[in-house]
Amino acid sequence: MLYRARLHSHISSLLGFFRAVELVGPRQIGKTTLARQFLPANHPNYFDLERPHVRALFSDPMEALAQLEGLVVIDEVHYAPELFQVLRVLIDRPTHINRPGQYLLLGSAARNRLKQSESLLGRMASVEVTGFSLDEVGVEDDAVHRLWLRGGYPESFLAPDDDLSFQWREMAIDRFLRTDLPEFAGAVPAQAMHRFLGMLAHYHGQTWNAARPAQSLGANESTVRRYLDHMTDTFMVRQLPPWHENLGKRQVKAPKIYFRDTGLLHTLMGVRSTADLVRHPSAGASWEGFALEQVLRIAKPDQAWFWATHQGAELDLLMIKGMQRIGVEFKRADAPKVTPSMRIAIDDLKLDKLYVVHPGMHRYPMGGGIEAVPLWAMLPA
Repeated sequence: MLYRARLHSHISSLLGFFRAVELVGPRQIGKTTLARQFLPANHPNYFDLERPHVRALFSDPMEALAQLEGLVVIDEVHYAPELFQVLRVLIDRPTHINRPGQYLLLGSAARNRLKQSESLLGRMASVEVTGFSLDEVGVEDDAVHRLWLRGGYPESFLAPDDDLSFQWREMAIDRFLRTDLPEFAGAVPAQAMHRFLGMLAHYHGQTWNAARPAQSLGANESTVRRYLDHMTDTFMVRQLPPWHENLGKRQVKAPKIYFRDTGLLHTLMGVRSTADLVRHPSAGASWEGFALEQVLRIAKPDQAWFWATHQGAELDLLMIKGMQRIGVEFKRADAPKVTPSMRIAIDDLKLDKLYVVHPGMHRYPMGGGIEAVPLWAMLPA
């Protein structure tokens, strides 16, 4: 298992300030492994609510937690929806009267917890735990290609070979559809959702249009839209929203769809090896999604969009950080060239900088505020 030093340090710093820290992300992404680096699983303050006998203890969360001191880890917090109100009371206790506890919470779905965790606003920090990233696996060609092909789930990335990695991802998708998704979304037909995921794989890197998936599934567009939101809330896909402002041009107003993990995408595409991947007609779109996820993790922008007009101009990623507008284009070419669309984006969006991120080795200016940057060069120093 790779030691996730940067992520561990970030969580440590938050625990040094907040009374509660929540780790959110899909199942099997490594949240439990991280938590056990702060508190071993056999510690009396470690509670895994996926275990029925532990869940029974939390029929009265106040009784279970009120007398505990130090760090308390609670895994699979969605099994105890009343927990957040109890934690608010415990966190707000005067520390000179009561022995304070500190709480590290682990959850698996984004929006299902929002109403529950509203009571901890200002009291709790939230950290999204993603799959392995470039700064963790290294920038050597073998590691980068393996991360692109297999994705960042630890079991998939660290598998002994590509076939075993592919089999693990097949089983992970099946478990997600049959077990994990119904826990968060209610009763959903697993077979129809598997077909829907396959359709989403064809939409990777494209603007969303509900009409075709709805027709294929024999469902209405609002149902298909709800399916897409389920996939977003459970960290399966990213809906990158469109940027639009008054430019005197007709602009695209539907989101772009990207799989958060390219390993899962490649499983749905039937791609088993790097050789198959680089020959696949969707290799460019796959690499764009892979690079986009890496850049968003590295840059941590305040807000992120894509931009496109009906006249054909587009920008893969528009990031706002502070007062700056940064544009990013993703090109799977060792020596990308400036395009008219890039120049239009610079002028229309008033970009401070436009980076053309590519898989090559060299960084060089392209003129007019545009710079070619290898993906590895985006990593923090």
